[in-house]
Amino acid sequence: MDGSAGGDVYDRQGFGRALGLVPPFGLLLVDFVDGFADEAWFGGGSIGDAIARSAGLLSAARARGWPVAHTRIVFADDGSDANVFSDKVPSLLKLTESAAISQIVPELAPAPGELVVRKKLPSAFAGTSLAAWLTRRGVRTLLVGGCTTSGCVRASVVDAMGAGFVPVVVRDCVGDRAIGPHEANLFDMEKKYAAVLDRDDALAATSAMA
Repeated sequence: MDGSAGGDVYDRQGFGRALGLVPPFGLLLVDFVDGFADEAWFGGGSIGDAIARSAGLLSAARARGWPVAHTRIVFADDGSDANVFSDKVPSLLKLTESAAISQIVPELAPAPGELVVRKKLPSAFAGTSLAAWLTRRGVRTLLVGGCTTSGCVRASVVDAMGAGFVPVVVRDCVGDRAIGPHEANLFDMEKKYAAVLDRDDALAATSAMA
């Protein structure tokens, strides 16, 4: 999305100032589980491409010793912890601890020492220990990949900013089931809440600050 789609209004009003990336860095991968890799459940669109690109992002983060956190949506087997989120999308209740569709995709499987956040709301920070975990490890700038761009990624980025982290949305490592919401939310996050960088640019920028 560019100025012809309204970006000039944001620029005139002072939105979109560049954020400085400040080390130490961390990585958050949001909801890259089998159900979101499968169009028959919650997937489709650009999510598969985001998973493939995120493998290199995760490998680089590990090589650099960054704290890494992953998220899964996990509801109780009996649905006793259902909430408004699941009222709106009842099929989310199928994402239980042992359900195959709730498991992190094999190519991004967590390594020992990496945090797996189980959540019941869009944001990785809502009702979880993620902010404290990142703070304890000294993280100041948080790179974010995951899905969906318009849903759990956006919610997590807004809450990361609210918790005092500098969020960096890794553009080609986030995906959505439809391109319209994906592009609109990348535009909006870049104007209001986060830096938005392609993976290779983000890795080059953070490498220069290591």
